[in-house]
Amino acid sequence: MKALSKVRIAAMADIHVRETDKGIWAPCFKTISEQADVLIIAGDLTDTGDEQEAQLLAEELRQCSIPVVAVLGNHDYEKGRHKLIRQALLTENVHILDGESVVIHGIGFAGVKGFGGGFDRYMLSMFGEDAMKAFVQEAVDEALRLDRALARLDQEHSNIKKIAVMHYSPIAATVVGEPETIFPFLGSSRLAEPLSRRKVMAAFHGHAHAGTLEGEAAGGVKVFNVARPILEKHGYACGYYTFEVDMEEKNVPEAVTSEQTTR
Repeated sequence: MKALSKVRIAAMADIHVRETDKGIWAPCFKTISEQADVLIIAGDLTDTGDEQEAQLLAEELRQCSIPVVAVLGNHDYEKGRHKLIRQALLTENVHILDGESVVIHGIGFAGVKGFGGGFDRYMLSMFGEDAMKAFVQEAVDEALRLDRALARLDQEHSNIKKIAVMHYSPIAATVVGEPETIFPFLGSSRLAEPLSRRKVMAAFHGHAHAGTLEGEAAGGVKVFNVARPILEKHGYACGYYTFEVDMEEKNVPEAVTSEQTTR
């Protein structure tokens, strides 16, 4: 793979592909391939968690000539067929991360689904009934898996630039716009700790359809909610956001304006 001085990352989430979407997404993926070097899809790849939806998405992604990095979302787990969905999508060009990492164009991508639990001083604690403890434990486990994936990148690649991909939000700022009563089900601050400690340059998530496009975690980590409804609200018709990484720059790069394209 040819070394690039700047890497353009297109990011989207919550595309909710249905069986009736045949032929709809292929032009979008083709356009993205012409504008970016890597495509991130941050969960909810399917609408009802059906493997046939994933198979249709796999067909549409054949028009995507750049590497794809994705994670599964809550919709992809709806029918308990998430393993079949992952299997249907995995190719040499499509990486579905679940506590794993991959290096593309010199950038390390680490991904998990994530989970809920709330944010900051309102974050749920490991206390009470077994069901509540299990809910919190899921969030803890996802954060640990993200941390291990990022740690492996640091161990195997010195001073590598790191990007995190998840479905649930790691900060409250990017879910603002949703009812506060459902914040605990939209993400968890436990996911933010590995981002700051491992010096991740940016994180991308979805899930909160009525949330906010951009926020920041401790340590200056840029966090982007790239749920499709949010991007469309901002005028990104094809529903993707572009983030440019200067591979020769040591500082955290700035986001750049995404091209408006037609879906």
